[in-house]
Amino acid sequence: MIIQRFKLLRKTCIGLGALASAIALPLTPVQAAGDLLVAPTRVVIDGQRGTEVILNNIGSETATYRISLELRRMTAEGNLEDVSEEQENEIEQAAKAMIRYAPRRVTLPPNQPQAIRLGVRAPEGLPDGEYRAHLLFRAIPAARSVTEQNIPEGGFSIALTPIYGVTIPVIIRQGNLEATAAIANGRLEKKTDGEALTFDLNRSGDRSIYGEIRVIKPGLSEPVMVARGIAVYPEVNQRKVVLPVPPEVAAQLKGNVSVEYYEPANAGGGLIAKTDMVLR
Repeated sequence: MIIQRFKLLRKTCIGLGALASAIALPLTPVQAAGDLLVAPTRVVIDGQRGTEVILNNIGSETATYRISLELRRMTAEGNLEDVSEEQENEIEQAAKAMIRYAPRRVTLPPNQPQAIRLGVRAPEGLPDGEYRAHLLFRAIPAARSVTEQNIPEGGFSIALTPIYGVTIPVIIRQGNLEATAAIANGRLEKKTDGEALTFDLNRSGDRSIYGEIRVIKPGLSEPVMVARGIAVYPEVNQRKVVLPVPPEVAAQLKGNVSVEYYEPANAGGGLIAKTDMVLR
Protein backbone atom coordinates (compact mmCIF):
# COMPACT_ATOMS: atom_id res chain seq x y z
CA MET A 1 0.00 0.00 0.00
CA ILE A 2 1.28 3.40 -0.89
CA ILE A 3 0.71 5.79 1.96
CA GLN A 4 0.84 9.40 1.17
CA ARG A 5 1.82 11.38 4.33
CA PHE A 6 2.75 15.00 4.95
CA LYS A 7 3.66 16.94 8.09
CA LEU A 8 2.42 20.43 8.88
CA LEU A 9 4.62 22.06 11.55
CA ARG A 10 2.78 24.67 13.59
CA LYS A 11 4.83 27.11 15.60
CA THR A 12 2.85 28.31 18.59
CA CYS A 13 4.46 31.25 20.32
CA ILE A 14 3.13 31.04 23.87
CA GLY A 15 2.87 34.39 25.61
CA LEU A 16 3.04 36.39 22.36
CA GLY A 17 0.10 34.59 20.80
CA ALA A 18 1.75 34.57 17.36
CA LEU A 19 1.22 31.65 14.98
CA ALA A 20 3.23 30.53 11.94
CA SER A 21 3.19 27.31 9.93
CA ALA A 22 5.18 25.43 7.26
CA ILE A 23 4.77 22.17 5.40
CA ALA A 24 7.49 19.52 5.35
CA LEU A 25 7.50 16.16 3.64
CA PRO A 26 8.95 13.45 5.92
CA LEU A 27 11.34 11.09 4.19
CA THR A 28 10.39 8.15 6.41
CA PRO A 29 7.12 7.13 8.09
CA VAL A 30 6.66 8.76 11.49
CA GLN A 31 5.42 6.37 14.16
CA ALA A 32 3.58 8.70 16.54
CA ALA A 33 0.13 9.55 17.81
CA GLY A 34 -2.00 10.38 14.81
CA ASP A 35 -0.38 8.02 12.29
CA LEU A 36 -2.99 6.95 9.80
CA LEU A 37 -3.46 4.22 7.20
CA VAL A 38 -6.01 4.69 4.42
CA ALA A 39 -7.35 2.03 2.06
CA PRO A 40 -7.75 2.30 -0.82
CA THR A 41 -5.32 5.09 -1.70
CA ARG A 42 -7.26 5.97 -4.86
CA VAL A 43 -10.99 5.91 -5.57
CA VAL A 44 -12.59 5.74 -9.02
CA ILE A 45 -16.38 5.98 -9.22
CA ASP A 46 -18.22 5.19 -12.45
CA GLY A 47 -21.91 6.03 -12.40
CA GLN A 48 -23.96 6.70 -9.27
CA ARG A 49 -22.70 3.89 -7.04
CA GLY A 50 -20.89 4.81 -3.85
CA THR A 51 -18.02 3.18 -1.99
CA GLU A 52 -16.10 3.26 1.30
CA VAL A 53 -12.65 4.30 2.45
CA ILE A 54 -11.26 2.60 5.57
CA LEU A 55 -9.18 4.55 8.07
CA ASN A 56 -6.97 2.91 10.69
CA ASN A 57 -5.05 4.68 13.43
CA ILE A 58 -1.67 2.90 13.72
CA GLY A 59 -0.40 5.23 16.43
CA SER A 60 -0.17 4.42 20.11
CA GLU A 61 -2.73 6.99 21.26
CA THR A 62 -6.30 7.90 20.41
CA ALA A 63 -6.39 10.41 17.57
CA THR A 64 -9.02 12.65 15.99
CA TYR A 65 -9.12 13.35 12.26
CA ARG A 66 -10.91 16.01 10.25
CA ILE A 67 -11.96 15.04 6.72
CA SER A 68 -12.21 17.62 3.95
CA LEU A 69 -12.30 17.88 0.18
CA GLU A 70 -9.43 19.65 -1.57
CA LEU A 71 -8.59 20.52 -5.17
CA ARG A 72 -5.14 19.88 -6.61
CA ARG A 73 -3.68 20.13 -10.10
CA MET A 74 -0.80 18.19 -11.56
CA THR A 75 2.17 20.06 -13.03
CA ALA A 76 4.47 18.99 -15.86
CA GLU A 77 6.95 17.94 -13.17
CA GLY A 78 4.41 15.50 -11.72
CA ASN A 79 3.75 17.52 -8.57
CA LEU A 80 0.27 18.29 -7.20
CA GLU A 81 -0.40 21.92 -6.38
CA ASP A 82 -3.27 23.28 -4.27
CA VAL A 83 -6.05 25.14 -6.09
CA SER A 84 -7.61 28.12 -4.34
CA GLU A 85 -11.29 29.01 -4.67
CA GLU A 86 -10.38 31.87 -7.00
CA GLN A 87 -8.51 29.45 -9.30
CA GLU A 88 -11.21 26.78 -9.55
CA ASN A 89 -12.45 25.95 -13.04
CA GLU A 90 -15.89 24.52 -13.94
CA ILE A 91 -14.73 20.89 -13.87
CA GLU A 92 -13.18 21.29 -10.42
CA GLN A 93 -16.24 23.08 -9.06
CA ALA A 94 -18.47 20.31 -10.40
CA ALA A 95 -16.30 17.64 -8.75
CA LYS A 96 -16.55 19.31 -5.34
CA ALA A 97 -20.30 19.74 -5.68
CA MET A 98 -20.91 16.08 -6.64
CA ILE A 99 -18.88 14.24 -4.01
CA ARG A 100 -20.63 13.37 -0.76
CA TYR A 101 -18.84 11.87 2.25
CA ALA A 102 -19.58 11.11 5.91
CA PRO A 103 -18.61 11.37 8.64
CA ARG A 104 -16.44 14.48 8.42
CA ARG A 105 -14.70 14.01 11.75
CA VAL A 106 -13.73 10.79 13.50
CA THR A 107 -11.95 9.83 16.71
CA LEU A 108 -10.06 6.54 16.55
CA PRO A 109 -8.43 4.54 19.34
CA PRO A 110 -5.20 2.72 18.34
CA ASN A 111 -5.77 0.01 15.69
CA GLN A 112 -9.43 0.95 15.41
CA PRO A 113 -10.79 0.99 11.81
CA GLN A 114 -13.47 3.41 10.64
CA ALA A 115 -15.35 3.45 7.33
CA ILE A 116 -15.90 6.75 5.52
CA ARG A 117 -18.85 6.54 3.12
CA LEU A 118 -18.37 8.09 -0.31
CA GLY A 119 -21.09 8.83 -2.82
CA VAL A 120 -21.74 10.91 -5.92
CA ARG A 121 -24.76 13.07 -6.74
CA ALA A 122 -24.28 13.95 -10.40
CA PRO A 123 -26.52 16.70 -11.80
CA GLU A 124 -28.76 15.96 -14.76
CA GLY A 125 -27.05 16.65 -18.06
CA LEU A 126 -23.53 16.39 -16.64
CA PRO A 127 -21.08 16.55 -19.60
CA ASP A 128 -18.94 13.48 -20.22
CA GLY A 129 -15.51 13.69 -18.71
CA GLU A 130 -13.36 12.96 -15.69
CA TYR A 131 -13.94 14.93 -12.50
CA ARG A 132 -11.51 14.80 -9.57
CA ALA A 133 -11.08 16.11 -6.06
CA HIS A 134 -8.78 14.96 -3.25
CA LEU A 135 -9.98 13.73 0.12
CA LEU A 136 -7.78 14.97 2.95
CA PHE A 137 -7.64 13.18 6.31
CA ARG A 138 -5.87 15.50 8.73
CA ALA A 139 -5.06 14.74 12.36
CA ILE A 140 -6.23 17.27 14.94
CA PRO A 141 -3.56 17.66 17.66
CA ALA A 142 -4.68 17.27 21.24
CA ALA A 143 -4.97 20.51 23.18
CA ARG A 144 -1.95 21.22 25.34
CA SER A 145 -2.21 23.39 28.43
CA VAL A 146 0.07 26.40 28.69
CA THR A 147 0.81 25.35 32.28
CA GLU A 148 2.64 22.29 30.91
CA GLN A 149 5.28 24.57 29.38
CA ASN A 150 8.43 25.48 31.26
CA ILE A 151 8.52 29.18 30.31
CA PRO A 152 11.48 31.20 31.55
CA GLU A 153 10.63 34.34 33.51
CA GLY A 154 10.09 37.27 31.19
CA GLY A 155 10.35 35.09 28.07
CA PHE A 156 8.30 32.86 25.87
CA SER A 157 8.38 29.30 24.56
CA ILE A 158 8.00 27.90 21.04
CA ALA A 159 6.23 24.54 20.64
CA LEU A 160 6.32 22.51 17.41
CA THR A 161 3.16 20.50 16.89
CA PRO A 162 3.27 17.94 14.05
CA ILE A 163 -0.02 17.46 12.19
CA TYR A 164 -0.22 14.28 10.14
CA GLY A 165 -2.45 13.73 7.15
CA VAL A 166 -3.18 11.52 4.18
CA THR A 167 -4.60 12.66 0.84
CA ILE A 168 -6.21 10.41 -1.77
CA PRO A 169 -7.76 11.27 -5.15
CA VAL A 170 -11.48 10.69 -5.71
CA ILE A 171 -12.19 10.36 -9.44
CA ILE A 172 -15.63 10.43 -11.08
CA ARG A 173 -15.89 9.23 -14.69
CA GLN A 174 -18.92 10.20 -16.74
CA GLY A 175 -19.36 8.58 -20.14
CA ASN A 176 -17.18 6.25 -22.19
CA LEU A 177 -13.71 7.71 -21.68
CA GLU A 178 -10.43 6.50 -23.14
CA ALA A 179 -6.75 7.31 -22.80
CA THR A 180 -3.43 6.10 -24.20
CA ALA A 181 0.16 6.66 -23.09
CA ALA A 182 3.69 6.73 -24.46
CA ILE A 183 7.14 6.77 -22.83
CA ALA A 184 9.91 8.94 -24.29
CA ASN A 185 13.29 10.57 -23.61
CA GLY A 186 14.57 8.00 -21.13
CA ARG A 187 17.91 8.78 -19.53
CA LEU A 188 19.99 8.43 -16.37
CA GLU A 189 20.58 11.69 -14.54
CA LYS A 190 23.02 12.58 -11.80
CA LYS A 191 21.32 13.95 -8.69
CA THR A 192 22.78 15.28 -5.46
CA ASP A 193 21.80 12.05 -3.69
CA GLY A 194 22.66 9.63 -6.51
CA GLU A 195 21.36 8.66 -9.93
CA ALA A 196 17.78 8.73 -11.18
CA LEU A 197 15.98 7.17 -14.13
CA THR A 198 14.11 10.02 -15.81
CA PHE A 199 11.65 9.93 -18.70
CA ASP A 200 8.59 11.70 -20.09
CA LEU A 201 5.21 10.01 -19.72
CA ASN A 202 2.81 11.27 -22.39
CA ARG A 203 -0.98 11.00 -22.16
CA SER A 204 -3.68 11.48 -24.76
CA GLY A 205 -7.43 11.06 -24.43
CA ASP A 206 -10.13 12.32 -22.11
CA ARG A 207 -9.23 10.65 -18.81
CA SER A 208 -6.28 10.09 -16.51
CA ILE A 209 -3.87 7.17 -16.66
CA TYR A 210 -2.51 5.36 -13.63
CA GLY A 211 -0.31 2.36 -13.05
CA GLU A 212 3.04 0.81 -12.34
CA ILE A 213 6.40 1.25 -14.06
CA ARG A 214 8.58 -1.83 -14.55
CA VAL A 215 12.15 -1.61 -15.81
CA ILE A 216 13.13 -4.85 -17.52
CA LYS A 217 16.68 -5.95 -18.31
CA PRO A 218 17.13 -8.55 -21.08
CA GLY A 219 18.10 -11.92 -19.66
CA LEU A 220 16.65 -11.29 -16.17
CA SER A 221 13.43 -12.96 -15.08
CA GLU A 222 12.40 -10.17 -12.68
CA PRO A 223 12.18 -6.40 -13.19
CA VAL A 224 15.25 -4.42 -12.14
CA MET A 225 13.00 -1.66 -10.78
CA VAL A 226 9.29 -1.29 -10.02
CA ALA A 227 7.53 2.00 -9.21
CA ARG A 228 3.82 1.97 -8.32
CA GLY A 229 1.24 4.73 -8.24
CA ILE A 230 2.40 6.66 -11.32
CA ALA A 231 -0.40 8.87 -12.68
CA VAL A 232 -0.94 11.49 -15.36
CA TYR A 233 -4.09 13.54 -14.79
CA PRO A 234 -6.20 15.17 -17.55
CA GLU A 235 -4.92 18.69 -16.88
CA VAL A 236 -1.52 17.72 -18.36
CA ASN A 237 -0.65 15.82 -21.51
CA GLN A 238 2.89 15.07 -20.38
CA ARG A 239 4.69 14.77 -17.08
CA LYS A 240 8.26 14.11 -16.09
CA VAL A 241 8.85 10.92 -14.09
CA VAL A 242 11.97 10.77 -11.90
CA LEU A 243 12.74 7.44 -10.23
CA PRO A 244 15.67 7.36 -7.78
CA VAL A 245 18.03 4.49 -8.59
CA PRO A 246 19.50 2.56 -5.63
CA PRO A 247 23.30 2.26 -5.87
CA GLU A 248 23.11 -1.53 -6.14
CA VAL A 249 20.81 -1.21 -9.17
CA ALA A 250 22.64 1.56 -11.06
CA ALA A 251 25.13 -0.75 -12.76
CA GLN A 252 22.35 -3.10 -13.91
CA LEU A 253 20.52 -0.29 -15.66
CA LYS A 254 23.38 0.55 -18.00
CA GLY A 255 22.79 -0.67 -21.54
CA ASN A 256 19.59 -1.97 -23.11
CA VAL A 257 16.43 -1.87 -20.98
CA SER A 258 12.69 -1.93 -21.54
CA VAL A 259 10.47 0.48 -19.62
CA GLU A 260 6.89 -0.80 -19.31
CA TYR A 261 3.77 0.85 -17.89
CA TYR A 262 0.99 -1.44 -16.59
CA GLU A 263 -2.49 -0.91 -15.19
CA PRO A 264 -2.94 -1.88 -11.52
CA ALA A 265 -3.92 -5.51 -10.95
CA ASN A 266 -7.41 -4.49 -9.78
CA ALA A 267 -7.96 -2.70 -13.11
CA GLY A 268 -6.93 -5.69 -15.20
CA GLY A 269 -3.14 -5.38 -15.10
CA GLY A 270 -2.91 -4.70 -18.84
CA LEU A 271 0.07 -3.12 -20.58
CA ILE A 272 -0.50 0.62 -21.18
CA ALA A 273 2.79 1.58 -22.84
CA LYS A 274 6.26 0.19 -23.50
CA THR A 275 9.52 1.47 -24.94
CA ASP A 276 13.06 0.17 -25.36
CA MET A 277 16.01 2.41 -24.59
CA VAL A 278 19.76 2.38 -24.10
CA LEU A 279 20.97 3.94 -20.85
CA ARG A 280 24.49 5.24 -20.40
